[in-house]
Amino acid sequence: MTVHVFTSAAFNYIPKARLLFDSLRKFHPEWVLHLALCDTIHPDLNLSSETFDSIMAVEQLNIPNWKAWAFCHSIVELCTAIKPFALMKLLQQDDCDKVIYFDPDIVLFSRVDDIVAALDDGNICLTPHLTTPEEKLSAVIENEICALQHGVYNLGFIGVRASEEGKRFAEWWASRTYNFCRDDIPHGLFTDQRWIDMVPAFFEGAVIIRNPRHNVAPWNVNRRKVAGSLADGLTIDDAPLGFYHFTGFDSGAHLGMSNRYATTNAAVFELIAWYSRRTAELGKDPIAGAEWAFETFSNGEKIALAQRIVYRERIDLQAAFPDPFDANGFLSWWLTHGREEYPNLFANPMNPAVIAASFGLTAGFRAGAASEDERHRTVAQMGLRGLPRKVAKRGWEILRTSAVTRFLRS
Repeated sequence: MTVHVFTSAAFNYIPKARLLFDSLRKFHPEWVLHLALCDTIHPDLNLSSETFDSIMAVEQLNIPNWKAWAFCHSIVELCTAIKPFALMKLLQQDDCDKVIYFDPDIVLFSRVDDIVAALDDGNICLTPHLTTPEEKLSAVIENEICALQHGVYNLGFIGVRASEEGKRFAEWWASRTYNFCRDDIPHGLFTDQRWIDMVPAFFEGAVIIRNPRHNVAPWNVNRRKVAGSLADGLTIDDAPLGFYHFTGFDSGAHLGMSNRYATTNAAVFELIAWYSRRTAELGKDPIAGAEWAFETFSNGEKIALAQRIVYRERIDLQAAFPDPFDANGFLSWWLTHGREEYPNLFANPMNPAVIAASFGLTAGFRAGAASEDERHRTVAQMGLRGLPRKVAKRGWEILRTSAVTRFLRS
């Protein structure tokens, strides 16, 4: 039986993901490698020489109304939202025994047979952000509380066995990311990750990998002893480094946290210098300049965050404009009616704070349709449960045609 391994990325991240795939090939040549592409296939970009064995583009993942659904997400949200759909696709393959996911900014530095073995009996394998309590209040705030906000388990890695329970988990996870894969910490959501906090309670056979050699990252490096060198081998608490997570590298957050928590650790900074050097070289590949397929409307105008969220929240707009990328449809509405209905969002189309303050928590994208159950809950949440049925129905019509936020402001 076969171990299938995948990552999720857009075209422009493929050059950097080569470091992951190369390390997988080096330490686990027996694995089958896949790229889940949160993008569309570019016929003019040749990927035949890449290390992975197959590509699963978003349109190939059996996601209902995938194109309109994709419009509702930022690139990070979409790359995480498709993960459980890719997982389901791989779990259904006849030869599949186990599926492992790694983020594209992870690199393996030794074999990880202990993780594979954990899935012999377990169904779902997770790694926590932290495995040792912090001692300083500043670190409690920056690491422990941050983990509570973003998720106890880091979804840069997950392993799933092709058991009935593993498949049931994948279906549940996909149902949650379909509606709720959002970077919305004020509402308790952080992409696909926060949902995994519930896994040990919801599913049998959840295995927590606490071995410190895995998923080493800036948020836990201060509680782990990193030693050695790239030439002689890196160790974590005297065991071979399994995989290192170079998260937040492009934004500078990785270096900032490392400067704070690993100031005198030469091994950590050798790793950072190596990754910086390699990704700079790989970034020269023309593929790194490929435009994300879901970045713009059909006329080339960049899609603003506010436009994505308004479309996500308005089932009437989803019904009226099934292809929101068409500039003659939803964009035309936005430039006319949107300006009147959402003056704050129109003035601040990329300001997450303004946008977040404008909407409550809803089921989001519904392909233009809402169930009676959803209508009842929405009306009840607004204090209309005790009103006559006719008034409540009118309340729903206002919500459907004028958006929740406009109704609340009136």
